[in-house]
Amino acid sequence: MHVLGPQRWLLLIIPLILPLLAAVEAWLRLRRGHAYDWKAYWASLVDALVRGVVNRVLQGGLVGALLYGVAQWRIATLQMDAWWQWLALFFGVEFCYYWMHRADHTVRWFWLNHSVHHSPNQYTLASAYRLGWTAQITAAAVCFAPLAWLGFPVPVVVGALALNLAYQFWLHTELIGTLPRWFEFVFNTPAHHRVHHGSNPEYLDCNYGGVLIVFDRLFGSFRCELPGVPIRYGLVEPINSYNPVRIVLRPWAGMLADLRRARSAKQVWLTVFGRPGYKPQA
Repeated sequence: MHVLGPQRWLLLIIPLILPLLAAVEAWLRLRRGHAYDWKAYWASLVDALVRGVVNRVLQGGLVGALLYGVAQWRIATLQMDAWWQWLALFFGVEFCYYWMHRADHTVRWFWLNHSVHHSPNQYTLASAYRLGWTAQITAAAVCFAPLAWLGFPVPVVVGALALNLAYQFWLHTELIGTLPRWFEFVFNTPAHHRVHHGSNPEYLDCNYGGVLIVFDRLFGSFRCELPGVPIRYGLVEPINSYNPVRIVLRPWAGMLADLRRARSAKQVWLTVFGRPGYKPQA
């Protein structure tokens, strides 16, 4: 008898779990007097399903090739047979994730894909798995290459990153308020991540942590929600479409339009690798 492996079970179970979670969240929001945007949910679900197909086809793609390429030049080979190596991996992944996430928001090339994650105008669990389809092109995950260079096995790094991202799923909700102070001080929480998803000028470019919030505190990118300044979710220039293709391609179309207006090599460079808000001047 054919037995399904863990990955196949996940492929079967996740499409069943996500609608159930959406229904529960919709019911809880309704009890608080807030409607649930089901069109945004379906856009996020289609985004996730297409991304799964893309990743399946590419089998690691450019990012995997880069990580394994760097691993050929590693300065050590860690066997992951000591507790301190796993602890170092945890903090190493968190540190690299912080800088990758910061680059996602401050470098337009990386923002092209990451902006899809920030496109929902309503903040729900479905936002967690709206991540775009072009991550293999923008290749922000190359920020984890130092871990491969230091000697951490690439599959272990990828697995640790997957667990880091899995932790962040529950952060994408308005249904959980502020948690105990000690927890809020050390860990990333829904309260911190709601601020991260704000498009208000007061909340732009902050709270980049994955599991922890300590690197934001250390590097000056931490912010709390301000009294009297409710969070406005979505992009600075909101996208109101529910078409997943339009959501994914709009940032790329915007960059190509700006490139056509560029009049120098410097303007071309800044249009692609400058801050997301850069516009070439004639």
